[in-house]
Amino acid sequence: MELIVGNKNYSSWSLRGWLMLAAFDLDFKDTRLLLHTETFYRELEKLGVAGKVPVLLDGDVTVWDSLAICEYVSETYLDGRGWPVDKADRAEARAVANEMHSGFMALRSEMPMNCRAKRRIEPSAAAMQDVARIDVIWSGLLARFADQGPWLFGEFSIADVMFAPVASRFDTYGIEVSDLSRAYIATVLNHRAMQEWIDAGKRETEIVESDEVGIDV
Repeated sequence: MELIVGNKNYSSWSLRGWLMLAAFDLDFKDTRLLLHTETFYRELEKLGVAGKVPVLLDGDVTVWDSLAICEYVSETYLDGRGWPVDKADRAEARAVANEMHSGFMALRSEMPMNCRAKRRIEPSAAAMQDVARIDVIWSGLLARFADQGPWLFGEFSIADVMFAPVASRFDTYGIEVSDLSRAYIATVLNHRAMQEWIDAGKRETEIVESDEVGIDV
């Protein structure tokens, strides 16, 4: 498999596709296209996709959109293990993953992913509502499934993949959350695959000005 990604420092959606493959120890190569360049749009146009990353190429199968990639990988290579085994838990995991996929627009806009930075910002009320909602999701699930493991549903799942960039954002901007959520952020950031991605992002030198927000701390 080949996964086409953007800049690892900034591309939160790319991280999701990449983490799904790396965390489950699947064999793949990643190809990095620099965001907002002519080459980026030209190469994606050749593939007939939406002009965004990540894009998964697997033989004659092309999958774009991070959540679609996660579903494809879980179904094709993991015998469904990307989701919790229990049907009710699986439904809830899909619900929170899709809530992340389609929501939290203020947080995304005001707190772009930036693995290299430690910043402070003044988030809007809407962004703090997003933070509060995520804290409720995380802390509630972590409390319920604590006896099964440190992840949202005990064992690592697509739900964790979808929220991993948020953990990175909260760390970058020093966002205050509950103790359970703070411990979860540490769990995410200390995962070996996340460490590999973050280290790669820190080695990048490209600057995307629109994603460089806040005051250095």
